[in-house]
Amino acid sequence: MDDDDSEALAELRTKSLGLSGVAQIAAGTGLAVYAMWVGILQPGFRRVPLKLQVPYIPASQSQVRNVMTLLKGRKGNIVDLGSGDGRIVLEAHRRGFTPAVGYELNPWLIYLSRFNAWRADHHSKVSYKREDLWKVDLSKCKNVTVFLAPSVLSLLQKKLLAELPDDALVIAGRFPFPDWTPCRIEGLGVDRAWAYSIEALRRTDGFPKGEEST
Repeated sequence: MDDDDSEALAELRTKSLGLSGVAQIAAGTGLAVYAMWVGILQPGFRRVPLKLQVPYIPASQSQVRNVMTLLKGRKGNIVDLGSGDGRIVLEAHRRGFTPAVGYELNPWLIYLSRFNAWRADHHSKVSYKREDLWKVDLSKCKNVTVFLAPSVLSLLQKKLLAELPDDALVIAGRFPFPDWTPCRIEGLGVDRAWAYSIEALRRTDGFPKGEEST
């Protein structure tokens, strides 16, 4: 905290704010929230087409729990595409998944993820990478989680079918893949999560590895 902040806090402690003071703080808070959006959340979107932009909405505890329930009995590596503040990756590591990696385009969310991992004393055991999810090599991924918008999922399903191994499991939170049939569903409403077996999708839809659906 710098000297100006310290002086401002001291003044707040010794003076009565009054209605005008409260109004000024409220206005300042609104500006601060807007500044956070412009400075922190937007940078990751500036080079992304509008239909592929996904606003940062942290997963709730129920959503995280439902994802982990669908992953029960699984092991090996895990990748979270569009990992946000990193909470899915962190919880997956706690459940024994290794390596646990999150891919996120927004640099500030990468910093936040690494801070959260450091605070949980797992910073050396999980990984967060700033990379476009469309460029991530998924050929060796066994478990994939996504919390993305329907417009993105409709395109992402092609990449997943083309690259993932047969024994991979994909978990979608908040929204399901539009053209896929889930093998399991957990939770209700906005907390719902869907599990998809790549092997089953290829068998029922007739798309072998390396081919894409249309």
